[in-house]
This record gives sequence, C-alpha cells and structure tokens, in this order.
Amino acid sequence: MSERQRIVNLGLPKSGTTTLAHALRVSGLRTADYRIRKRQTPDSSLHNAFVGELMYRSYFSTGDPLEALDHFDALSEISTLREGHSLWPQMDWGLIDAIRTHHPQTRFVATWRPPEALSNSIMRWSNLGTERLPAGHIPGLPQGYGDDPAQRVQWICAHYAHLERLFADDPDFLILDVQAGDARAQLSRFLQHEITWWGKANRNRTAPRRKPKETV
Repeated sequence: MSERQRIVNLGLPKSGTTTLAHALRVSGLRTADYRIRKRQTPDSSLHNAFVGELMYRSYFSTGDPLEALDHFDALSEISTLREGHSLWPQMDWGLIDAIRTHHPQTRFVATWRPPEALSNSIMRWSNLGTERLPAGHIPGLPQGYGDDPAQRVQWICAHYAHLERLFADDPDFLILDVQAGDARAQLSRFLQHEITWWGKANRNRTAPRRKPKETV
C-alpha cells in the first residue's frame, strides 16, 4: 500500500483533459496524458503505450492498476478508443476501487464541461464522434450508438451522475468545471498543491477556408 498522493482524472475525452495535463505539468507534477511519450520516461517498455492499457495490464496481473505507472504523479486522460482498443477505466468500478485500495491517498478529479458543449467538441474532434464512438464497445454506449447528439448527451450525463453516486461526498473526489472562473483555485485547494496555470489547451482546430475554385 502506497501513502504517496496520486491524481487520476475520471473525466471523459474532450472534457478538458489536455488542459488539466498542462496545468499539472507546469505545476511540477509528472503527468501522463492518454499515451506515454519517449521524452517522459527512460523506461522504453512504456514508450507509446496507452495509459488505459497499462492500467488494465497491471490491474489484471497484480491487482494494482498503477503499478506500471509509478513514474507518474498524475494521469489526466485514461480512456483509449483507437488502434483496436476500447478501454474506459473511468467507468470501471473494480479498477477504481483497486486504486483506492492500493493508493489510499489518491485524489480523483473528473474534468467537466456542459454536456452539450462536450458532445459538440467530441463531434468536431477528428472522427471520434462520427466513427469511433458509434463503432466502439463502450460502457453505457453500445455499438451503433453515439452518432446522435441526444445519445451522446445522455451518455455524458449518465457518466458524471454515476461518478457522483459512486463517490457520494467523498472528500477525495472533485468534479471540476474546467470553464469555471475559479477552476485553478478549486484544483489547488483540492490537491493541496499550488496550480500555477489554468487556460484552455488542445482546442478543436477550425478548418481553414478554402479558396473557391475558378469556373470555366
């Protein structure tokens, strides 16, 4: 059992996970965001591995989902939906409870945006909303669902409602509205660690306007 504080984000993709990652990194915390980059660790066995894959690999081999991620203080995005993987640790109570058992000082954050805004951002991000979500096997969003805005919003709302029920006033859990004016202060108080930056990272790119074709 570890007494070291760890930080795990249970928010959905496009909920502000990259903003959280940047805020934690510039505030001195070693942070893994979605995938391990070579510059982040000298351990070559972790290079390019998905965070969610490493969590499940450790969970099923040792019982401790964070064992392979000991180098990191924080995990800002833990789900994976690409390259044949559909991994959603933030929706797996067994895995979350195992983290609590092995790392009782863990602080759980759930980055949050208004469901409609989050749904729209998912839709605009590459093929996440148009192809990967509807084709994926995702808790609460079975294959064939997710390309409709109302379905995505319902799924988003259910996820955060589930987290609130699971943690039920737990002081080690915070739903963080990333657009709140005091988001940085909230996070600093919750982590008992000074967060030195807050903003917006990884914005959806606006497609450049194309020059009209000449007619002949």
